[in-house]
Amino acid sequence: MEKTTEPGYLGLAAAGELARRAAAAHARLAACDMCPRRCGVNRLAGELGVCRTGAQAVVASYGPHFGEEAPLVGRGGSGTIFFSHCSLGCVFCQNYEISHLGAGEAVTAAELAAMMLALQDQGCANINLVTPSHVVAQILAALEIAAEGGLKLPLVYNTSGYDAVETLALLDGVVDIYMPDFKFWDSASARRFAQAPDYPQRARAALLEMHRQVGDLQLDRRGLARRGLLVRHLVMPGGTAESEAILQFIAGELSPATYVNIMEQYHPCGQAGKYPPLDRPLEPGEYERALAAARRAGLRRLDERIGARLLRRLP
Repeated sequence: MEKTTEPGYLGLAAAGELARRAAAAHARLAACDMCPRRCGVNRLAGELGVCRTGAQAVVASYGPHFGEEAPLVGRGGSGTIFFSHCSLGCVFCQNYEISHLGAGEAVTAAELAAMMLALQDQGCANINLVTPSHVVAQILAALEIAAEGGLKLPLVYNTSGYDAVETLALLDGVVDIYMPDFKFWDSASARRFAQAPDYPQRARAALLEMHRQVGDLQLDRRGLARRGLLVRHLVMPGGTAESEAILQFIAGELSPATYVNIMEQYHPCGQAGKYPPLDRPLEPGEYERALAAARRAGLRRLDERIGARLLRRLP
């Protein structure tokens, strides 16, 4: 357990560094290279790349969320802001209408900052930025305003793992809690299911950088996350070998004390019906094999919901 500390972005804001980084990120939108796609379009002029997002972020919804991992929820919930569109675009996305169809409304930096402050006023434990990789510039601009307006909650970067290390450098000291989902280990899977054959190496590099910045997950006296890395891995049909490789990487290259949520809720969504074996739910035993792989790898901080299931299955 670690004592409570204030979010890092407050010190950066006071020193003027947050404003500098927001300006640097904004300038990069003119030939956008914010994510690994590196489309090079001028988003400031309304040109759209893979993420289909221009100069303004698009928000689908925001509010307290009580379905996240326990260290993020507390009594008031995790203050989620769901950004529309995505630079990865998995065919099986469970938020297909948001990520692929772009449901949502464009917002200014001031409006996004007001959402953050409203979530704080509602008693949320943190500000949880969902699918933020393509709107880092817009987030930094809003955060500068929100910090001046009294925001003091930890910032959660809730991402697919398809992040550019150069962009993560802008977030060093800004993001308190990184929460990536490591999805694919094999380039062939990443190409087929997300048109991103470079996903595995990009995700590995991104997670290493995230861990370098914030380290293992630290909790306060209430059991709430204050700083660190929390990794999610969604177990997918036919993906046992990839799950094992991913979990070995987390334990061996990051830390065996990495907080990991191995998720079993996969069900076919979006266009998954066209991409077997993702056209079916998990078969009996696939999730259990992923749990066994985590134990063999030496991971010792699995999400408490996983621990409860394991206890129920003991003889």
